[in-house]
Amino acid sequence: MADLRINLAGIQSPNPFWLASAPPTNSGYQVQRAFEAGWGGAVWKTLGDPIINVSSRFAGLTFNGQRVAGFNNIELITDRPLEVNLKEILETKKRFPNHTIIASLMVEPKQEKWHEIVKRVEDVGVDGLELNFGCPHGMAERGMGSASGQVPALVEKQTYWAKEAAKTPVIVKLTPNITDITATAYAAVQGGADAISMINTINSLMGVDLDTWNTVPHVAGKGAHGGYCGPAVKPIALNMVAECARHPEINVPISGIGGISNWRDAAEFLLMGATGVQVCTAAMHHGFSIVEDMIDGLNNYLDEKGIASVMELVGKSVSRYSNWGDLDLNYKAVARINRDTCINCNKCHIACEDTSHQCIERHTDEKGAYLKVREEDCVGCNLCSIVCPVDGAIDMVEVYSEQPMTWNERQKAISAVKCDLETV
Repeated sequence: MADLRINLAGIQSPNPFWLASAPPTNSGYQVQRAFEAGWGGAVWKTLGDPIINVSSRFAGLTFNGQRVAGFNNIELITDRPLEVNLKEILETKKRFPNHTIIASLMVEPKQEKWHEIVKRVEDVGVDGLELNFGCPHGMAERGMGSASGQVPALVEKQTYWAKEAAKTPVIVKLTPNITDITATAYAAVQGGADAISMINTINSLMGVDLDTWNTVPHVAGKGAHGGYCGPAVKPIALNMVAECARHPEINVPISGIGGISNWRDAAEFLLMGATGVQVCTAAMHHGFSIVEDMIDGLNNYLDEKGIASVMELVGKSVSRYSNWGDLDLNYKAVARINRDTCINCNKCHIACEDTSHQCIERHTDEKGAYLKVREEDCVGCNLCSIVCPVDGAIDMVEVYSEQPMTWNERQKAISAVKCDLETV
């Protein structure tokens, strides 16, 4: 079996699977149950001045029969006294000394507030701190959460304040509700962050009940924007992790968060630069035992690849993530339909005919009806293979590749020709 232990900015963990700061990590009872199930670490539900949470507070998105394809919440930070949380953290760490406990923190943007809470949580033996600059609702209206996380100067300043008092590694949790997450990631690094985590939830309104006209969820007939997470946000999160991982001045470890539901998702985040991952929605949907499949799946994958340690996987795909202008314009792939596998549902033909390049033809011979791609007109857009309901019925095949030429190279060549003509 491969070695699943990770080291994230000096924080040791028996495996890369942590529970994110959220309802599943609200109490010592829950975190201890999670550790018993196999989770390597947990980021304790955000500590700060206790608040009063509302009822109701969650909403789920069902898409094509899949429950909880997306998840929305208007819950805030812990509504339990800090002293109670600290007592349970201490008890949990004593019982599970080899598991990772990170304290998520959110306080007003004041130096003395950060110093006070950092010292108090470190006194009970946490392995690290996560500064919550991401929550998009409720706390943001009070100047905390994403209200701070959207302002690079505030991210840098508060990170610096936390680092002044901290003896354990400091992770800065970033909001995705911003144009360029690398700006705030860089600010966190400038403030002394030992690592960054992303993404927190995305601003959202889950829906409107068409019978009552109430928002979903609603509180006594009124609603508010909330935080969106779950499988639907994974591509957004993966992009933001990748952008930070390839940024030359954001050279700190990343804890990946956002729509991670199985070991495959986790492996993708690791390949794109995350050292470990945090999970919330999948655990809320299926319970803590899902980590067993995550551990087994990742172990088997590493064994199949001949990789001894999960740390060897970190960042291996980052160099393959580039800007559009660096892509090879001469590369060509086309779709090919496997007649033996195709069920002639015509979805590919309809999709191509109506919304793409009209290059899938319907034919009939002695064996019956079949579909065929007119390859000279196929642009390799992948649409047919995406809508096809049968695995293996349509392959995207590389058929042609001249000398590589990127858009940037093309523009340089055009500029050179223009210069020559102007000279003449």
